[in-house]
Amino acid sequence: MATALAVAAGSCTQETKVDVSSNLHPEKMASMVTHNVNTLISDSGVTQYKIVAPVWYVYDEADTPYWSFPKGLYLQKFDPAFNVVATVAADSAFFFRLQKLWRLEGNVEMTKKPRDLFLSPRVFWDQRRQRLYSDTFIHIENETHVLEGTGFESNERLTEYRILKPTGIFPVDRDNLKPDR
Repeated sequence: MATALAVAAGSCTQETKVDVSSNLHPEKMASMVTHNVNTLISDSGVTQYKIVAPVWYVYDEADTPYWSFPKGLYLQKFDPAFNVVATVAADSAFFFRLQKLWRLEGNVEMTKKPRDLFLSPRVFWDQRRQRLYSDTFIHIENETHVLEGTGFESNERLTEYRILKPTGIFPVDRDNLKPDR
């Protein structure tokens, strides 16, 4: 009787094999997801940056490993005394880890002390070359002038920069101009 019962129970169960390996794509799946990110990044024991983001995805298995911040990124740069010397905000951001290249997208706003403001829809930050650049519209404000144009290159400290195709606005102190007579 035990044998018949085992056969009857076995006949009610149908085994189905599913090959999930063909449906999984590790290069398209995040290996880490972190919500409400608030982290400090240091170099040689000195805190350099603070990153704040609603969500952070890490894709380590992609052909080109990268991090994604699809809901925005806010970054602060510190001097050795831990004073904020620059900020970066973007609607989304990507960091290509092997190339050490950031791509900041959508309403990118960069500030630098004392009162410099840089606005663009897209900015790249090449950490290896220590360069910032863009191929899109750029708006720059500081104490003496406003510059606008298309295309932008700068050192990463935003102290030496140029606009590739300027259409700038330059305030002029007319009282100090001498006539050509």
